[in-house]
Amino acid sequence: MEREYMDLAELQAQLREEIEISFPERVWVRAEIASVQAKANGHCYLDLSQSEDGRIVAKAKAVVWRSRYTALRAYFREATGGDLAAGMEVLLRVQVSYSELYGLTLTVDEIEPRFTLGAAELQRRRTLEKLEADGLLDRQKELEPALLPYRLAVISARDAAGYGDFRRHLEENAYGFVFSVELFEATMQGEDAPASIVDALERVECAPEPFDAVLLMRGGGSALDLACFDDYGLCFAIANCPVPVYTAIGHDRDFHVADQVAHDFVKTPTALADRFIDAFAAEDERISAYGNRLRMAFASRIAGMEQRLVALGERIRAADPRNVLSRGYALVTDAAGVVVKSAVTLPSGTKFKVLFADGTVEAVVQ
Repeated sequence: MEREYMDLAELQAQLREEIEISFPERVWVRAEIASVQAKANGHCYLDLSQSEDGRIVAKAKAVVWRSRYTALRAYFREATGGDLAAGMEVLLRVQVSYSELYGLTLTVDEIEPRFTLGAAELQRRRTLEKLEADGLLDRQKELEPALLPYRLAVISARDAAGYGDFRRHLEENAYGFVFSVELFEATMQGEDAPASIVDALERVECAPEPFDAVLLMRGGGSALDLACFDDYGLCFAIANCPVPVYTAIGHDRDFHVADQVAHDFVKTPTALADRFIDAFAAEDERISAYGNRLRMAFASRIAGMEQRLVALGERIRAADPRNVLSRGYALVTDAAGVVVKSAVTLPSGTKFKVLFADGTVEAVVQ
């Protein structure tokens, strides 16, 4: 039985012709970058995709030829602070072409970085809305922080400059305070960062000895480098951590969802070190103030007792009979030394003594 057919090359040629007719001009395409490969020869190859409800519904390959890639890369980096990376949503101007050997290809000649930044901001807002709807934005702030946070768990890259600054600042504090610091290494940028940081948080929670605080720190970087700190999964883990989490991420101008959901945040790792040094300094000052108050109270008590002793001495001296006798009075006692207060108590013939200031006279009643 004979069937009508066409050669593969004929089918491919017809597809190429139809595509060239349908897309004679360049078009703007919105897609997500699945992977980026910048080759040594200067060309850059992209795998693009589109997802709906977590399911990939479209894929395509794109290329930026060397003649355009250098300029596009510089333009994108200047506008966003970073390079093209997997996970970004991008708006590209492409020339659609079809090859009998290589299939569909999108040749990129332009990119709109503001779209990428806008997509990241939109995702950030969605994360905030979801966290608020789940009641997680203020959960960390309800935790009671340790009065003297001594055991500190730090989540950072080991060779990060910010982590090094933090350690030096903490260890060289002017008061000589000593802290116990343990590093939990994690990837701090890129698409793998959220999962890596969440894993570090889980290791902190499972540590044999509990920590007083968790410190999440990362030095400055581009907006896209730091976009991982707006990830919902990461922020969910921070909010549910049973230990107060403190963040120091990026520059002064940066503010991330991770900062908002944490117990508290500062802008630099050294400022984070100062926070814990200041806590110990405040307690040291409070104890010193108590010591001063105790010393003052004790001194006041002693002074009061000394005043009462002086007054008592004056009263004793005032009541001394010798002082009375020195003013011309005399004291009469019987032979046994008992003071005689009335003449009728001394019948005739009774011996008695008369005490003067300068001596005693013995006498007999007649």
